[in-house]
Amino acid sequence: MSTKARTVAEIGLLLYPDCQLSAIYGLTDLFRIANDIARAASPTDVHAIRVSHWRQEQGGLIACIFDTDPGAPHALTHVVAPPSLIVPEQMQKMTAFSDWMLGLHRGGTTLCSVCAGAFVLAETGLLQDRAATTHWAFAETLASRFPAVQVDAGRMLIDDGDIITAGGILAWTDLGLTLVERLLGPSVMLNTARFLLIDPPGRAQRPYEQFVPKLGHGDAVILATQHWMQATGAKEISVAALAERAGLEERTFLRRFKQATGLRPTEYAQQIRVAKAREALELTRTPVDQIAWHVGYGDASAFRRIFQRVTGLGPAEYRRRFGVASERSVALA
Repeated sequence: MSTKARTVAEIGLLLYPDCQLSAIYGLTDLFRIANDIARAASPTDVHAIRVSHWRQEQGGLIACIFDTDPGAPHALTHVVAPPSLIVPEQMQKMTAFSDWMLGLHRGGTTLCSVCAGAFVLAETGLLQDRAATTHWAFAETLASRFPAVQVDAGRMLIDDGDIITAGGILAWTDLGLTLVERLLGPSVMLNTARFLLIDPPGRAQRPYEQFVPKLGHGDAVILATQHWMQATGAKEISVAALAERAGLEERTFLRRFKQATGLRPTEYAQQIRVAKAREALELTRTPVDQIAWHVGYGDASAFRRIFQRVTGLGPAEYRRRFGVASERSVALA
């Protein structure tokens, strides 16, 4: 005679407009696999995670449209706002969802978000004065729209107990495994990760970040400087030389450059050089010291320190994780 599983949590997944359905169904599958692993490990004392999907109906009512344990009274312990398939600037306000989530939180429900789902969660006001993460490309928008949120896009997941935020668009795997570990234990979590061939939680976003320069600021003089820096690889530059090239007094140049780009010229140059180094590490087998020299660093040890600070990984570790070049790949010219 089979033993009926005891529900340890009900996780509600939000189907808001333009949400990423692969995250909804992926999390549903991940929790089902974790439940199966838990059942196999302890067939006489089965614990299980219940999953339900929630959508806004006409009139603003939030209703359940899918349930792994239909008919049983709902007792949502966790609610997850998944990623969006559109950029945050195009997302509509989710007042009905945020009000619903706020009420659940008052009753003890843990609220979670993944990627742009942080914007839905932030509408509750519960992220005020809290650390939260989102996709690195959306971090500035989140900080601008909700200035009281302490946005930390370098982290893939921030677990603040009653609020959990995850960063990248596929960070729902990190969130899912974190919840499995919390609810079913570390052994079930690790076996679930092994079965799905995904890394356990603990990654950072910084190695995945891409330098995206701000070019739409409207300052033509600074834009011309940016174009020149990009074209030359930002090698052998000085603030004085850049200011002279821009035809500005040095202090004025520094102020306008920081206002337009969000970075000091030296920081901007480092981003350009590191981006070129990342490409070389990914696509070639060129020695690290040679890459350092090629992108403008005469001191290889200084390059390693800067690369580590920007990406969170040393050059050798970065190549090990992201390199796609074979041993026969052509080195840098």
